[in-house]
Amino acid sequence: MPDHVSRYTKRGAVTRMSTYKVALIVEEMDQSYQSSILSGISSAAAEFSLNISVFVSFSGSINPDHEKGEFNIFNLPDFNDFDGAILLTNTLAHQNVVDEILERIKAAGIPAVSLDNDIPYLYHVGIDNRTAMYRITEHLINAHGFTRFAYISGPDDNPESCDRLNGFLEVLHEHNLSIPDEFIYRGSFRAPSGRHAVDHFLSLGCDLPEAIICANDVMAAAAINRLTDAGYKVPDDIAVTGFDNTYNSHNYHIELTTVDRPLALSGRLACKMLFNHFNNMPQDRSVILNMSTRFTESCGCAHNANRKLSEFRELNYRNYMRFEKSQDFMSDLNKLSVDLISTDSFEQFLSYLKNFTKKFSPEEYYFCLCDNWLCDADIDELRPNKVKSLGDVTEFTDDILVPIAYINGVFCDVPKIKRKEIIPHILDNQKPGRVYYHIPLHFGDRCLGYMVICNSKLPLHNSMFETFCITLSNSLENIRKVITLENALERLGKLYATDTFSGINNRNGFVLESEDVYRQCVEEQRDIMLMFIDLDGLKKINDTYGHDTGDKAICCIADVLVKSCVNGEIFCRFGGDEFIVFAADFTDLQAQKLTKDIQNNITEINNSGKNPFTLSASTGYVIAKPQEGEDIFNFVTDADNVMYTQKRKKKLSKYLKG
Repeated sequence: MPDHVSRYTKRGAVTRMSTYKVALIVEEMDQSYQSSILSGISSAAAEFSLNISVFVSFSGSINPDHEKGEFNIFNLPDFNDFDGAILLTNTLAHQNVVDEILERIKAAGIPAVSLDNDIPYLYHVGIDNRTAMYRITEHLINAHGFTRFAYISGPDDNPESCDRLNGFLEVLHEHNLSIPDEFIYRGSFRAPSGRHAVDHFLSLGCDLPEAIICANDVMAAAAINRLTDAGYKVPDDIAVTGFDNTYNSHNYHIELTTVDRPLALSGRLACKMLFNHFNNMPQDRSVILNMSTRFTESCGCAHNANRKLSEFRELNYRNYMRFEKSQDFMSDLNKLSVDLISTDSFEQFLSYLKNFTKKFSPEEYYFCLCDNWLCDADIDELRPNKVKSLGDVTEFTDDILVPIAYINGVFCDVPKIKRKEIIPHILDNQKPGRVYYHIPLHFGDRCLGYMVICNSKLPLHNSMFETFCITLSNSLENIRKVITLENALERLGKLYATDTFSGINNRNGFVLESEDVYRQCVEEQRDIMLMFIDLDGLKKINDTYGHDTGDKAICCIADVLVKSCVNGEIFCRFGGDEFIVFAADFTDLQAQKLTKDIQNNITEINNSGKNPFTLSASTGYVIAKPQEGEDIFNFVTDADNVMYTQKRKKKLSKYLKG
């Protein structure tokens, strides 16, 4: 093994085992390039004793918070727990994300294979992009005599994109041809770039190019469609070329001149290189695959478009079946979306998702949530001078909840797992060849969790799968907000009804709790009891020990009422150092017992010796049958008068400790 590979493979040869665990990093797996490579990896995994964990993000959003939420899935794996890795870093839209992943691979010291991007310290499978684009451009000049070109590139920070552009420019330079900067459009390898590029070229108001060379087939097909919409014929008016040969996947209405590259073979070779490394088998660090140019209809070489009718029939049938499956999936997805929109509880959400899961019968499906996904940090932010930190909601938590675990047709109850585990360890002695897709669940940059899918009928390589993931995430966030709002309302209700100083009811809470019972007593002419309690000597306590100690004395009376009123009595802090207690169907004997319990509990506090003061309170109560139109607080005055009579009889001179 080359030294520049072994430097970052501190494990050396992995101890021989039956199955190796490999992490795969990819973005936008619904694109033909990624899908073809993943197909090759999936078909080769069992042969080379690999189980693959695919970590997938979907990008292309103009919302930076959404992008952060997507890329967070790459932070889920601890590469120290994997035997190797396969990287499609050329599919990742942000170089800083790529750099961070590569640093973690280095730190873990595991062997990794980079597909297409040649990273010197990793194994590499790729093609000569520069030469391939060179041949395409040279053909257009030599075979068709074109001299005016436009070019639709991929991202500037993508090595493959740069190599292809350099190959194109090299040919122009050799033929003493130039191209204005405005005729080189920097795209994203996605279809919108093809359309936008054509709109840009048409807006320049000068002679149009004779040929538009595109850095991949997806942008080329979109460019052809946009030219057709604008009234131009391809190739009669403008020739167009692509790169990757994904015609069979997309069935463009004109066969593209392109570069045929063995993408599935790239995936297979990545698996083989890791297997060779694990087993100390000698191999080259880098493998460059052969590619071939296909000159056909879109550049004017129609004589090469010699597909047989049977091939087109097979292609049409394959596309029809793909369309039919997409329609079925869209129908099921629409139904799920409608169900989830009407969902306002997490239990109902799980029920709908379980039904959806059974329909697509994956061998394994795990719906995993951060244990703080329901955190109400938003409520904390409502508090004065409270600043909310998002650090705990934008990352995966150490503990992961698994509310849905579907394995071989059975839903399993799974306790929470550790983040390092990623999925529950339920199946033992797994055979190699399993491919797990890990997809992020998030709302903006708020991390909610992730899903894991293994061998499912779900069309994972279809763009609608991304819609499915977004639907789940949005619905989950809606439920989180509903629950958070309910919690907020409950808190506000408590603030409205609770005396925040003593922790018991305030007047509002007292009215809310007592009004129904009091109304029934009025209607049914049942007795009520209203007791008034007044803390003795609060002013002297404040003057002697300070207001903080006086406040403690008030809270002590509240504690006494909590401990004494255990038979359905309703009580509150009436104001200042005054409290009231209400009860229905109380006899005089019961009221006397409650009075005694209150005094006994006051004595117990005094005997504890915890306070510098001697706690004392005067009580008075009335028992009466309330009449229609008579307010409950009318009885407060009567009880207060009784209490005041009792207070005058007491000697207040010794309620403080000496």
